[in-house]
Amino acid sequence: MSSRYDRAVTIFSPDGHLLQVEYAQEAVGKGTTAVGVRGGNCVILGVEKKTVGKLQEDRTVRKICSLDQHVVMAFAGLTADARILVNRAQVECQSHRLNVEDPVTVEYITRFIAKMKQKYTQSNGRRPFGISCLIGGYDSDGTSHLFQTEPSGIFYEWKANVTGHSSKVVREFFEKNYSDENVATEEGAVKLAIRGLLEVSQYGQNNLEIAIMEDKKPLKMLDHKVIADYVSIIEKDKEEEIKKKQKK
Repeated sequence: MSSRYDRAVTIFSPDGHLLQVEYAQEAVGKGTTAVGVRGGNCVILGVEKKTVGKLQEDRTVRKICSLDQHVVMAFAGLTADARILVNRAQVECQSHRLNVEDPVTVEYITRFIAKMKQKYTQSNGRRPFGISCLIGGYDSDGTSHLFQTEPSGIFYEWKANVTGHSSKVVREFFEKNYSDENVATEEGAVKLAIRGLLEVSQYGQNNLEIAIMEDKKPLKMLDHKVIADYVSIIEKDKEEEIKKKQKK
């Protein structure tokens, strides 16, 4: 039955679904995991990258991109689609700064990306963008934000969220372990993001990429050695938790 209604993005199925949009969501689910955590004094975005070939330049494989000095985006899904969205969002950030003489707010650029995605769900001859974006950053008044956009064009603000492969498992982990006390410091927020990624890691800690955005500071990407140090701390914490449970 579905084949009758999925030949164009503008056709609804009898039960009210746009099947092409749902197919785009499936593409997101097959992408590598991306997480976002809004901490007390920072916004953390983390992704797991696929293993690259021995002859491939690792720097050309990026799942975390700066949209402006104060806004950063991570994504899961089709990388080629993401490149188009990133380029248009970067141009919009610069145009806004040129015309209004103020940087964009995080919600403004999120709304811009969501609007572009939604346009591609109601026009013939196009298909929806097969990516889900986590957008984090700071407004000019110093408040931090973390948004997620879906292929359908909807967006929501979160304290912590995940998209991509096995997102349900990581979201349940965040729901159990997220608290304002746990993410009050940068170290706590980074540990929570890495622990979330390790819950469903397919390629190991060497393929994790972690970005830290702080107010009025440039984007900071963690070195692999620093990530390995965090992983060691996390493993020790897990061992201590197991020992406490055994004593009880």
